[in-house]
Amino acid sequence: MKRLNFQLLLCALTLGFASSALAQTQPSAPKENNIFLEEISSAIGPSATTNITDSEQIFCYQVTNKPENYTGYTLNGMAIVGFCGVINNELQDMIKSELFMNPDNILFDVTEDCVIQPQIMLRFVRGVDFTDVLLSSPCYAFAIFYGGKVNAFNAKPAAPVIKALVDPFIKGKVDFASPALLNQLLPIGIAQTPEQKELLNKKNGPIRNWAKDDESSTKPTKKSGWNNLNLKM
Repeated sequence: MKRLNFQLLLCALTLGFASSALAQTQPSAPKENNIFLEEISSAIGPSATTNITDSEQIFCYQVTNKPENYTGYTLNGMAIVGFCGVINNELQDMIKSELFMNPDNILFDVTEDCVIQPQIMLRFVRGVDFTDVLLSSPCYAFAIFYGGKVNAFNAKPAAPVIKALVDPFIKGKVDFASPALLNQLLPIGIAQTPEQKELLNKKNGPIRNWAKDDESSTKPTKKSGWNNLNLKM
């Protein structure tokens, strides 16, 4: 890996180019890119590749192997431990360049005697489609999930890049909650308003009060049973 690129990546992280978990950035405009590594694009397919090269947002989640009897939220079969931010435009370009466009950072057709340990999942979103990229350490690799398929790549030469990404993102992660429960359109997964925080505090109660108790008690009891059916004959 080129030393200059790695130094730029560290500077990007130090200066806070990765936006905090409570902030969002403006989507970057899609752009032409002809330097995506052919070995990767041919393995994952054109749609998955386009989601990465022309992504409008990248979301970061901390993930782990799913424990036995786990009932919480999952992402590609892994347990979501937390939400670690929205990646802004400058760092988006650096991630794409180092992981998918730098042949010095990937060892094709070379296996390592180690087990992939999931650390963070990057979700590259384009419209309503998305491609997920799992970063693993200390068995340094990344796996690309799309359309029910997964392709793993040996990224041992990119160990400094992956470590520089994983460590600060995990330190900055916050607890994850379902965006659907918070009425969020984007998969942020954290409460951003007082109303959303109050909703999370009431997780043990009903999420929506569709009917009040006094209203339901005044409604007539509906007769049931096969002999009470109105067959309209």
